[in-house]
Amino acid sequence: MTELTPAQRRDLRARAHHLNPVVTIAGNGLAPNVVAEIERSLQAHELIKIKVQGTEREQRDALMEELCATLDASPVQHIGNILIVWRARREEDKPAAAQEKKPVRAATAKSAAAFAAAARRAALAKASTESRRSPARSPAPRGRGTGSRGR
Repeated sequence: MTELTPAQRRDLRARAHHLNPVVTIAGNGLAPNVVAEIERSLQAHELIKIKVQGTEREQRDALMEELCATLDASPVQHIGNILIVWRARREEDKPAAAQEKKPVRAATAKSAAAFAAAARRAALAKASTESRRSPARSPAPRGRGTGSRGR
């Protein structure tokens, strides 16, 4: 569990203010599937709110300590039934085959070809709409006496 300085805690509280709870802990407590969901949320967002239902303050404090110890997270704030937890995003281990990069030239040539094709389609669409218009037509005159009522 990482200790946060008061300034870091204040910043995290401000960032968490607009967040909605992503996980709700009810009567079953910290079931393995709840812990797994909190783990996924921390990996995705780093800062999350957790709603706890049906427990007293001492139980919520113990739940916060257990949760932070289990997930190696830091407690940010505990207000009422809402717990705010932070953990830095962990680096994921990927297989070596997935980390190999393709040549940059192939990717650039492919995107350049796609860009050129899109430009050609846009030019053809513009040319076809211009050929449908009548060339010598001028807009109707504006002013008095052009209405159908004949005022």
